[in-house]
Amino acid sequence: MPAAATSSSSSAAASSARPSPRAPSTRMKAGGPGGGGTIPTTHPGPGGYQSAPLSSRKAQALDMSTVERRGSATKEGPKKFRPHGLLEAPTYRPTLEQWKDPIEYIKSISEEGKKYGICKIIPPESWNPDFAVDTERFHFRTRRQELNSVEGGTRANLNYLDQLSKYHKQHGTNLNRFPSVDKRPLDLYRLKKAVEIRGGFNQVCKHKKWAEIGRDLGYSGKIMSSLSTSLKNSYQRYLHPYEEWVKSAKPGVQQQIEAELRGAITPSPAGSPIKKFPLDKSINSPMGSMPPESPAVRASNTLAGSLRGTPDKSDTDMTDATPVRGSTPAMNGGFTPVNTVNTGGGFTPVNVGSSNFTPLTMVNGNRREGDSGLTPTSNSRRIENGATPSKRNTPEGSTIGSVLKRGLSQENGVIDSKDSAKGMDCDDNSENGERRSKRLKKEPAPMVAGSHMTLHRPSSTPRTLNGDRNNSNPGEKCEKCGRGDDMVNLLLCDSCDHGYHTYCLDPVLKSVPDRDWYCNRCLVGTGDYGFADGEIYSLRQFQEKANNFKTHYFQSRMPFDPVLNKPRMVTEDDVEREFWRLVESVHETVEVEYGADIHSTTHGSGFPTIEKQPINPYSTDPWNLNNLPLHPESLFRHIKSDVSGMTVPWLYVGMCFSTFCWHNEDHYTYSSNYQHFGATKTWYGIPGADAEKFENAMREAVPELFEQQPDLLFQLVTLLTPKQLMKAGVTVYALDQRAGQFVVTFPQAYHAGFNHGFNFNEAVNFAPSDWEPFGQEGVNRYREFRKAPVFSHDELLLTAAARDTSIRTSLWLSPALERVKIREFDERRGLLEQVPDIKQSILPEDEELSEDQYQCGVCKVYCYLSQVTCSCTTNVTCPSHYRDICDCEVSNLTLRLKMTNETLEELVQKVHDKANMPTAWAAKLQKTMLETPRPALKGLKSLLSEGERIPCYIPELAPLKTFVERAQEWVDEATPYISRKQQNRRKNEKAWRKGSSKQAEMEEKEREHRKLESILKLLENAETIGFECPEIDQLRERADAIREFQLNARNALATPGALSTADYEGLVETGKSFNVDLAETDLLEKIVRQLKWVDLARESRGRFMDLNETADMIKQGLDLGIPDNNEQMMFLKSQKEGGDMWEAKAKELMRADVVHFQQLEALSSQASTLPVSRETLAQVDQILNKQREAHRQIISLYDQSKEPDLSKRPHYKDVREVLDSLLELHSKPVGTIDLEKEQKRHEDWMRRGKKLFGKANAPLHILGQHMSYVEGRNEHCFALDDRPRTPVEPSSREPSPEPKSGGPFENSRGGRPREVFCICRQPEAGMMIECEVCHEWYHGKCLKIARGKVKEDDKYTCPICDYRVKIPRDAARPKLEDLIEWHSEIPGLPFIPDELECLNNIIKAASDFREYVRPYTTSALGLTSAEVPTMRFYLRKIEGAEILLAHETNFFRTELHRWMPIAPEPPPNIEVSMSTRKPRPTKQQKLMAQMGITNPDDLPPQLRTKSHSFSKKKSIDGNSKPPPIIKPAPSKSATMPSSPDTPTTINPGQTHSGHGSQRSPGEPHFDYGNSRFGSTSQSSPTFSQPGYHQTPGRLGSPVLMSNPGRGPTLDPALFNLNPSYHRSRNESSSSPHNNAPSNRDMNNMFEALTNQDATELYVKEPAPTSSVSYEALAAEALNTAGDSMESSLDQFLTQ
Repeated sequence: MPAAATSSSSSAAASSARPSPRAPSTRMKAGGPGGGGTIPTTHPGPGGYQSAPLSSRKAQALDMSTVERRGSATKEGPKKFRPHGLLEAPTYRPTLEQWKDPIEYIKSISEEGKKYGICKIIPPESWNPDFAVDTERFHFRTRRQELNSVEGGTRANLNYLDQLSKYHKQHGTNLNRFPSVDKRPLDLYRLKKAVEIRGGFNQVCKHKKWAEIGRDLGYSGKIMSSLSTSLKNSYQRYLHPYEEWVKSAKPGVQQQIEAELRGAITPSPAGSPIKKFPLDKSINSPMGSMPPESPAVRASNTLAGSLRGTPDKSDTDMTDATPVRGSTPAMNGGFTPVNTVNTGGGFTPVNVGSSNFTPLTMVNGNRREGDSGLTPTSNSRRIENGATPSKRNTPEGSTIGSVLKRGLSQENGVIDSKDSAKGMDCDDNSENGERRSKRLKKEPAPMVAGSHMTLHRPSSTPRTLNGDRNNSNPGEKCEKCGRGDDMVNLLLCDSCDHGYHTYCLDPVLKSVPDRDWYCNRCLVGTGDYGFADGEIYSLRQFQEKANNFKTHYFQSRMPFDPVLNKPRMVTEDDVEREFWRLVESVHETVEVEYGADIHSTTHGSGFPTIEKQPINPYSTDPWNLNNLPLHPESLFRHIKSDVSGMTVPWLYVGMCFSTFCWHNEDHYTYSSNYQHFGATKTWYGIPGADAEKFENAMREAVPELFEQQPDLLFQLVTLLTPKQLMKAGVTVYALDQRAGQFVVTFPQAYHAGFNHGFNFNEAVNFAPSDWEPFGQEGVNRYREFRKAPVFSHDELLLTAAARDTSIRTSLWLSPALERVKIREFDERRGLLEQVPDIKQSILPEDEELSEDQYQCGVCKVYCYLSQVTCSCTTNVTCPSHYRDICDCEVSNLTLRLKMTNETLEELVQKVHDKANMPTAWAAKLQKTMLETPRPALKGLKSLLSEGERIPCYIPELAPLKTFVERAQEWVDEATPYISRKQQNRRKNEKAWRKGSSKQAEMEEKEREHRKLESILKLLENAETIGFECPEIDQLRERADAIREFQLNARNALATPGALSTADYEGLVETGKSFNVDLAETDLLEKIVRQLKWVDLARESRGRFMDLNETADMIKQGLDLGIPDNNEQMMFLKSQKEGGDMWEAKAKELMRADVVHFQQLEALSSQASTLPVSRETLAQVDQILNKQREAHRQIISLYDQSKEPDLSKRPHYKDVREVLDSLLELHSKPVGTIDLEKEQKRHEDWMRRGKKLFGKANAPLHILGQHMSYVEGRNEHCFALDDRPRTPVEPSSREPSPEPKSGGPFENSRGGRPREVFCICRQPEAGMMIECEVCHEWYHGKCLKIARGKVKEDDKYTCPICDYRVKIPRDAARPKLEDLIEWHSEIPGLPFIPDELECLNNIIKAASDFREYVRPYTTSALGLTSAEVPTMRFYLRKIEGAEILLAHETNFFRTELHRWMPIAPEPPPNIEVSMSTRKPRPTKQQKLMAQMGITNPDDLPPQLRTKSHSFSKKKSIDGNSKPPPIIKPAPSKSATMPSSPDTPTTINPGQTHSGHGSQRSPGEPHFDYGNSRFGSTSQSSPTFSQPGYHQTPGRLGSPVLMSNPGRGPTLDPALFNLNPSYHRSRNESSSSPHNNAPSNRDMNNMFEALTNQDATELYVKEPAPTSSVSYEALAAEALNTAGDSMESSLDQFLTQ
């Protein structure tokens, strides 16, 4: 053992405790010197930490990163090998869908889980609730556990040694050490058991069994004779005297206990045998055989007197003469004699707590030390810590037993407040042994900070018939006679501190013993055991203690790992083996602490709750243990109030080796345990089916403990190793629970386990409907052991019956209520038979009794439905124990009923009827099936619907549903045959097969169902199934109708032509109405379709059909089998052939680079007689319409451009839009070139304007934008209302104006206008800079002065004052004279310029300003110095304008220099104002810079700029012919020559009409005179020539004329070509279509039309005469071929 483990003797000496007999055993305590962690003192002074309320404490929070959470635990998987060879319990991993409902999921696994007793459930990965406990305020008190004391066999051994040590010490012999045999300590308990098994000492000696016993004890190396002698001597010396004494003393001790319990120790549901007769009669009393003078008899009489309310005369002041055993715990460790002889010679009790006595532990003035002998302890309480052991934790039901009547303290209502408080403390500290009470106290419990949950359940300890018999301290009265007088002769037991008069003892003591004295009860032993209270910890403190303990414990026990160079890591298997070794060890004691049964209502739950975290989704999760007990399928929802530990979770904080002993759940309920975090918890489970085996195995293993405490298994303080249980035939399983996992225990399953380290668990009970029978068994077991149930099972059932009336509830509730009714009626009947005249009372329905008002004081059962009461007492009993309530006559008793027999019978019957609905339904079904061999389907459906509405499982429902579904399938199959509704039939077998495979399968199935054989088969199946429905008769009728139709159809097919189409259609409709595939129907339907097609084809001749409709018509006829020689088929095919040729030729013409509009016109006119494609025809018409519209617009614009009135000429933007739209056409219409030339002449004028403004390289559209900018700029600079003024400050530099007083910030509407500054004459904006000379402010933006370059003290002279300061300009400023000259060219332009209005405004503003300042610039006297500000002002406006007024600028600059010179030299005259910006290089200049070339001629030819050149047109017939008409645009491969008289002819020497100014030789000059058109009398250029006269309403183009309309048929000339037509190889080779096939005449004709060049068709434009029209010439052109066609065209053009 480590240094921390101290021997019992040293520990006892340190704490003044009596020595223990467990030496040479070792003791180790968690948290001791080696346990790690500093533990607060056990009993600090007032105000200490341990005495502070739990809710007011606050400690350091737990670091959650230091504990194992879900996901960080050990990898899951069953262990191959476990200690004791245990098998693993199952582990379940539900899916997210299964996880939704915990009760349903647990039901699904319960059948398998019950085979193991326990199982583990691992939630889905996504389920991970937060840990909701406030770890700073969470404090709890622990329980201290000695591992070897919890094991049953070890505890029995230690208890026996303790009693043996006390016996020998009382007789003057101290067991300083155990006797040794073969150099080993002899196990006296095992020796005792071995002798006892073999019949006792005498039998062993007689049969010489000592050697056999030695072998059983493990002694094999010693000579048997010597071993036998040693064993015999040891037994005879140490054990035999005690065993003989026990035989004589034990009956008396048992009689004394039975007298206190008012019944036998063994559990029995029957009434107390003592109560069968009056108390003064001792016929069957356990003490009846004892002499009257016996102290036990006297004590019994005194006790009986106290029960009757007549206390013994010798002690009339005592109200309670019989204490409850165990109210004071047995002393721990050894014992110190406390009874000494005083100087007066009498005996004085000196170890009593009463104030009437003075403690005395001195003998002759010297302190008596405890003997050094080793005395075994009887429980696990530690004297080393100085903790005061709490009372023995035997359950009250077994310690009190049969209740005592009318205790005076209760009956008279006298309850000492001090004693009550003590009793309360005892209750609160009763956690040492048995599981704490699951009923919440009436007193408000301490609250967790932020908690709003209160503990409102009544006290779990019901009021007993003996009242408060425990209000006196031990040692204040004699335990035999019950009197508290004669204290001088009151001798106190050195173990339990109870007092006994020396003369009451048997045998009577004549003097006080001079050594330790123990009462017979302590020497015989009571088996009392419980867990002592530990310290109070926070989670952080307990974690440190647990971790330190585990580290130090295993540090010296683990083997060294040479690989890791340190001790091997502790595994779970190591901890499990060490745990069971310590449990079984007699000589090694290890103490740990366990925070068990911590109420979540007072400490807070580990799960989020609705009260604290309402928005947390886990607060309402059904797996949340706060919600699980009240699940809609849990029967606990019918408990009317909370039950802590069952419906309210308990918390468990464990450390290494802390354990929970074998137990099953209260009322045999299910339980769910969730580990929030921490180390592994190992569980051991026993199936509920093996519960009886387990209990028998426990009784056989430790009969002594069960003999002393029959209810031992209720106390949760005893372990037995799985190995021992398995030897007894008990099945044991194990599993390991880790963080984030649930462990579920099943009804009646015993389970136990231990912790591997610091962890935190939470557990609660729940009760699905299958629990109820187990719950009733649990109540019966409580009654057997006289244990108080946690809740009333009967109340739960009746509440469920009142709340839930569903069938699902009634199914489990009906048998349960039936059992309750039978039991209740039997008890009532038995009571009425014995007491016929007993009074009866019925509780009002609205009156509810508290639980202590209907709990039997004898058997502790909750008699909810009937109780026996008496007016003389508040005690209550069940009807079976009515004799034990009081001593009154039975006529005074009252049977108080919750409900009468009739009401209870009615309630049970109502639930039974509800539960019997499935059975009644099954009976109705059986009756229906037996009435007729062929039941009606409608009735079966009604039964099925009724059964499906019953929410429970009915075995007959599934077969009925199958039968109805089969019958309904038959009806569904038969319905199509008998329905009159037409269904779509498949017309093309190949079409439907292209669908999906599933669709094909369905179609195949449907086709199979449409066979006539299917109808006959259905009728057979109806007979086989055996049911009746209207569809069967209808199907028979339909079969007869089909046979009749077949006869009629065959007659019609045999006589073709005998019927009309309508008659055939009628037969077909009749056949289809059957929805059956009949050969006769298919044949008739085919004939009908053919007749309809012929009729439709005949009708189509009178209307237009497009090509697709014709093709579809032909295809339909072919599909219907129409022969090729059919008249309609032949006609349609001939029409389609002509349409195909038209379609091909039209597409070929539209694909050509140059569209032949004559051919398109011809095709368009012939389209009405042929089936053509609507899309292709629309495309042809669209091309023709676009060409016509474009030609119309061009001619219109050109005509308007020749108008003498400029306002009637077209705008330039309109011309530009029309010309841009021509890009979509494949070729340009006639007149496009001349319009483009006029456009270029207009754009040349625009380019001159660009050059004036310095924008020569800019695009044309920039001209208008820049002129708009110039106009806006000049509007401000040339504004005449802007008059000279004295310099003013910008508004930002002026003081703020007074409110409502106006100021410079007001605009022209509200006050004076804003001041303008700078050369731009704009208001203040951005950075402003002041001239130091004229004090005018200028915009930094206008002068291109950056803000960062201007300093505060810089002086600035403006360009007005100093001409040397350059004004930045982005563009050149044209002179006003140049603009006027540019404007004078406008009347000669073909179009109205877009810039005309803007230009007029610019010129007008500048001219007006020039006239305005003319008085200054033309003054004969000149200007004076006083007018310098005025000169600056006007010069500033002139310089800011974007138009150069050269004269005015030079004048004002000269005058300013004369009167206010700043520069040394006078300013030069300026004639131009250029841009100051660096010119942007052209593309050519960029290329030259990149290539390092200065001369443009050195550039490569492909990069040089191409100059604009326009060649003169050449006339067709030389100079003798007049100018030709407007021609279409040339093809891509040819360029049209220019005419000498084209409008773009340049005449450099001619002046513009209306202007007398001369043009400079370098400028191009354009002649806009009418003489260039050949005649001065013409107002516009003509399109006519000699011999060509326009007809009114007809355009000049022979191609773009209005369409005269299509002819009725295709021109015969297109199909009757001249056989001599041919083209030469040279001519045909120039066409891209010369390889077209020529196997047909029509194709040859269209090929000839397509091969005409554009130049041949459009260069010559003949003028039609009155006798020869264009249509005739076009027809003639189509009828000719080769050279004849060309000569005809020449003749047409020369007319």
